[in-house]
Amino acid sequence: MGGFGRKVVVTGMGTVNPVGKSIDEYWANLIQGHSGIDRIQSFDPDGYPVQIAGEIKEPDLRSLITPDLPPCPTSSVPHRTVLLGIAASGQALLESGLDPRSWNPNRVGLYFGVGIGTLDFPSLTAAVRDSFEDEKLSIPRFMNGLLEHGNPYLESELDTDPVLDAISQGWNIGGPHSISLTACAASAQAIGEACYWIGQGKVDIVLSGGTHAIVDPFGITGFGHLTALSNRNDDPQGASRPFDKDRDGFVLGEAAGTLILEAEEHALERGAEIHVEVAGFGLSTDAYRVTDPDPTAESPARAMSRALELAQIPADSVDAVNAHGTSTQANDRVETMAIKKVLGDRAYSVPVHSVKSMTGHSIAAAGVVEAIAAIQTIRNGIVPSTLNYETPDPDCDLDYVPKTAREHNSKVVLSNSFGFGGQNVSLVLAEYRRC
Repeated sequence: MGGFGRKVVVTGMGTVNPVGKSIDEYWANLIQGHSGIDRIQSFDPDGYPVQIAGEIKEPDLRSLITPDLPPCPTSSVPHRTVLLGIAASGQALLESGLDPRSWNPNRVGLYFGVGIGTLDFPSLTAAVRDSFEDEKLSIPRFMNGLLEHGNPYLESELDTDPVLDAISQGWNIGGPHSISLTACAASAQAIGEACYWIGQGKVDIVLSGGTHAIVDPFGITGFGHLTALSNRNDDPQGASRPFDKDRDGFVLGEAAGTLILEAEEHALERGAEIHVEVAGFGLSTDAYRVTDPDPTAESPARAMSRALELAQIPADSVDAVNAHGTSTQANDRVETMAIKKVLGDRAYSVPVHSVKSMTGHSIAAAGVVEAIAAIQTIRNGIVPSTLNYETPDPDCDLDYVPKTAREHNSKVVLSNSFGFGGQNVSLVLAEYRRC
């Protein structure tokens, strides 16, 4: 029995992100230290203070959806967030060996971290342009303009349900489904809470992860107004520099990732390959500020400690930390403090790294994309580097695996995700051992 009740294992993974459009490509590029951050291509960023992002460079995202599974509704329309989620989930299902045409739909759940999708900026601006009458805004003209110019499929990206609706309808998922909206912690929280569904016997399988695509004028402008983004426009690949003294903000990204979570006995019965065990999940809230973490680091440390307690794994067994590592001054300082609170003096000998240095920050999808990296660390015995870590910061004095990936036998990895608003999530991923 695991900390959730029944032991929960991972039997499939899939991702589409700026560094790779499959698990193998993602992992290979992480290990080689290839950045997916560049000048924005999805719209003309001239005139914007921030002109860089981590984008998925694929002209037709529908080409990433596997034809080997039944089609999902909306997979033929331009929902960027939805298409990414379907593509990642299809990869995960194929790797797991599960076939939605033959499973018991009532024993399968769906739990994703999602945020609002890419807004229909051209239609909105056209509607605003046509909405003025005698230099006054006319609401009826504005609404008529939206009807004339708007794309109903893109408008529906303001809703967070379409991705779950599409996957559940297309792949015969009749068990519980839910959405986590806790910003940067969303997909990690979805994974942790989905484990309880399995542990308590509600379902045997859950597709869990996240998808988010907000590299658009509103996303760039909004986070820019919060002074959260790096403006190193002349050095896109050097812009995200977690824990480095000269860090100046995160780089917005887009991504999707899915894990197939499964009850151990169900996976063994069907002869599935088991990648790792999700051993623990910790959750806490700063109750401090919307954008700034609690400077005492007590709350994120609590999330990490609770995850280890649930896993019944002592802190001195942690082999590596997959950090939230956003490249903002406040987050990286506070996360470093939290790691030291939990691991004590041993924190200085445990490798800590941040894949956001290469992928950017995909907000609701970040947690699962990083959990996949943690799983691959356990499976392959390699810790990816923290790209662009060059100048040490006295407040960030741990081993951040600078410049190059490192061989490091890891059986237990902590994966952290801390969200705007103070939501802190930590997952404990561990080498699977059959009891």
